[in-house]
Amino acid sequence: MAAVQDGQLNLEVEKDIKTEITNDGSGNINANSSSPGSTSSGGKSKSPAGSGEDQQTLLAVLQFLKRNKLTESVDILRREAGLSADADDSPVSESAGAGSGGVPSVGADGGDANSLLSRVSIATPVAPPATAPPKASGGEDQPDVNVVLSAYSQQGDPVLYPLYYNGLKKFIESVLDCHRAELSQVFYPLFVHMYLELVYNNHENEAKQFFEKFSGDQECYYEEDLRILSSMSKKEHMKGNETMLDFRTSKFVLRISRDSYQLLKRHLQERQNNQIWNIIQEHLYIDIFDGMPRSKSQIDAMSGSLAGEGKRDANKAKVFYGLLKEPEIEVPLDDEDEEAENEEGKPKKKKPKKDSMGSKSKKQDPNAPQQTRIPLPELKDSDKLDKIMNMKEATKKIRLGPDNLPSICFYSFLNAYQGLTAVDFTDDSSLIAGGFADSTVRVWSVTPKKLRRVKSAADLSNIDKESDDVLERIMDEKTASESKILYGHSGPVYGISFTDRTIRLWDVLTGNCVRILTGHKGPIHSLAFSPNGKFMASGATDGRVLLWDVGHGLMVGELKGHTDTIYALKFSRDGEILASGSMDNTVKLWDTLKAFDDVELDDFTAATGHIHLPENSQELLLGTYMTKSTPVIHLHFTRRNLLLAAGAYNP
Repeated sequence: MAAVQDGQLNLEVEKDIKTEITNDGSGNINANSSSPGSTSSGGKSKSPAGSGEDQQTLLAVLQFLKRNKLTESVDILRREAGLSADADDSPVSESAGAGSGGVPSVGADGGDANSLLSRVSIATPVAPPATAPPKASGGEDQPDVNVVLSAYSQQGDPVLYPLYYNGLKKFIESVLDCHRAELSQVFYPLFVHMYLELVYNNHENEAKQFFEKFSGDQECYYEEDLRILSSMSKKEHMKGNETMLDFRTSKFVLRISRDSYQLLKRHLQERQNNQIWNIIQEHLYIDIFDGMPRSKSQIDAMSGSLAGEGKRDANKAKVFYGLLKEPEIEVPLDDEDEEAENEEGKPKKKKPKKDSMGSKSKKQDPNAPQQTRIPLPELKDSDKLDKIMNMKEATKKIRLGPDNLPSICFYSFLNAYQGLTAVDFTDDSSLIAGGFADSTVRVWSVTPKKLRRVKSAADLSNIDKESDDVLERIMDEKTASESKILYGHSGPVYGISFTDRTIRLWDVLTGNCVRILTGHKGPIHSLAFSPNGKFMASGATDGRVLLWDVGHGLMVGELKGHTDTIYALKFSRDGEILASGSMDNTVKLWDTLKAFDDVELDDFTAATGHIHLPENSQELLLGTYMTKSTPVIHLHFTRRNLLLAAGAYNP
């Protein structure tokens, strides 16, 4: 983009050419030169062909943009000025020179471009140069290190950076409270990119002073990011640094009301501070909505991501969250149903034959994808048997609720000196597996049936493959044991980096990201979908459980109570209770049926993309269960709604 030489503005020219900071339709703000005679200081309208000086200046700007092949900017300026497509094809008169108050024409060699630019306070946004990185589908730059760093080469006087930042800070602190909360969001991205500019341009001392002076003003949930940022004190540190690339390649999304935006725009125009304006243009995406400004609590609920909030457009795509129609499978009667006797010794009446498994879902769920969207393979006989067993178990599950909480069976890994890193149960709750830092995976049977190996190839050739119990016959009873150790990895995992304090939902058919959910203040470690697919829960190092409406892409609840990282979340089989497990050695049960029933989607407006979160965590908490000294890292509801939990004992 074109900027004024040496950061100085010609105040007199501001009478001739007024610049507007506008919304480009997608929510991003741009600096667009409006018609030179659009509004005079007295408020009278002028036509595009007003004074000769205005006309010559406008034509000169258009010619300059055309010769530099900035066609998008040419179209914007023509549209704002109300000019026809060929209005600027005629040469600019030399007589409109300094003597007449006009500007000379810009030749093909651009020899007088500097004199032209000195008259324009903020130029229109320019198209990306030939060396600019390609745009990704989400609108973010690809992380080309050289191009990424080159964006910081344009900078002003390093001594003025604290003055620029402090001036904006004082202005924001002076506005009304309703606007202050929204505008304060700009502090963090401005601080980051001003610091990086100073570092990149080898102003090490100025960068250090800038960091020390203003880092304390940032929100507490950016503490870890600031620690990493402070380690980049030299230009050499920036190359190949993933955190720096995240800062640079992801535009910080700032969602504010139109009234707050107008205040910010007016301040930037009056102060004519190009340094801050250029950073806003380059690194921020301002998402403007109509309506009342959001409160501090509403903003805090959605903030915390490294790249700000998710764009509203990112959550408008259609999402299929309903359940697919189940295949129709005949469920045979249990023997106990046929032969059991009642208390009087008389045979029980036979129960009527159960309907097929798909009886509850014969109609297609309108929120579910079409059956043919992603073709699924035909069920094998073994799959049908599993579904039948699943269905039988489901008929015996306990209906959970506030008055009927689940029993909890906790598995503690004792003497786990190998370092327990992960735990999981099989869906039928018959096996538990643990992953360890010594690169092993250990599997235990939690039922009387022991683990066995498959027979040798020679023995398998003698088995009748058509027999009903073929799956039992292939197992070698001689190898039966309660646990097995699986080897394959060659070493422990030493490091994992979390930078996606966001939740992203992907369409597996198209590969497109259809939801970006922000609100957590730390790395996210656990996710769980409700059985009906409509809702989701997430847990993170910030100790908060957030509830989401998948269809609308909204946060609809916040569950507070844990004091440490939440590693495990699980909905009960009927979806009426959510269990959460944390490093604070507790399992908590939450009434999610009430949480979701209390959601008033009428409060949701498409303009703000936000609803008022109820402060009802304590009302939703059904119970807290302490372990002796075992962090909870996995939870699992059996098909009968018994809650299983596991973790490594920490003496």
